[in-house]
Amino acid sequence: MMPLTPAPAGREYALESMDGFEGRGAVITGGASGIGLATATEFARRGARLVLADVDKQALEQAVTNLKADGFEAHGVACDVRHLEQMVHLADEAFRLLGQVDIVFSNAGIVVAGPLVDMTHEDWRWVIDIDLWGSIHAVEAFVPKLLEQGKGGHVAFTASFAGLVPNAGLGAYGVAKYGVVGLAETLAREVKDKGIGVSVLCPMVIETKLVSNSERIRGADDGLASTPDVTSAFGPLPPTQDETVSVDAVARLTADAILANRLYVLPHGAARTSVQRRFERIDRTFDDQAAEGWTH
Repeated sequence: MMPLTPAPAGREYALESMDGFEGRGAVITGGASGIGLATATEFARRGARLVLADVDKQALEQAVTNLKADGFEAHGVACDVRHLEQMVHLADEAFRLLGQVDIVFSNAGIVVAGPLVDMTHEDWRWVIDIDLWGSIHAVEAFVPKLLEQGKGGHVAFTASFAGLVPNAGLGAYGVAKYGVVGLAETLAREVKDKGIGVSVLCPMVIETKLVSNSERIRGADDGLASTPDVTSAFGPLPPTQDETVSVDAVARLTADAILANRLYVLPHGAARTSVQRRFERIDRTFDDQAAEGWTH
């Protein structure tokens, strides 16, 4: 295993080379489909050994079978990220199966769309429990073990463009994803001196089945309300303008960001203007307040 070493100026830590996934242990939640599976496959192609976690046991089994058929080391652990005890079990199993965990990718997520006023309490709980608490549970379950292991590593999260810029119709989802971005930013500051890197992926709309999978998973959860029509409430989503950005390309960018210890992973150039405008509005507020006599 290659250790994390001091990097050139501008980066706290980096893996020694671009083939730094070789022999490393990687855990991916939401790993049976979409970004999770694509990134797991990219990690494996670069030499990583995998533990995939997902709530969909059938899809998880199929994903692991396919990876093994391609000659990769892969294991599956059924896990509902809403429950800390299941995440702790995942961490225990991952260290047992791999011997060492170097990369944790907290990726599992769902979406419920619609105006905030139309969100039921159950909608809020379901989105926050998976999209935010799932990542919090990943920190709780894995980071102490990474610190105890003492060999550095990397923690990555899937947030969203909706975690950087608010969008009407995706309010509950945005609240959760803003939380994931804040979690990643804070964790990066707190563990940088321990050789643990942090990245947060913030894509716009890409070619995954997030919406349909969200509907299916929720419909299968007997403890929750009936599945809403999440597709009808999306409204005017931000245009991606980057229709060529595939899930495989996002996976490659994410892997590269981990090697570079890049905090933000931003696949869509179309997001840049919106992000700039948001912070310009924040910055302009200081001038507006000063013009009205606020001097503090």
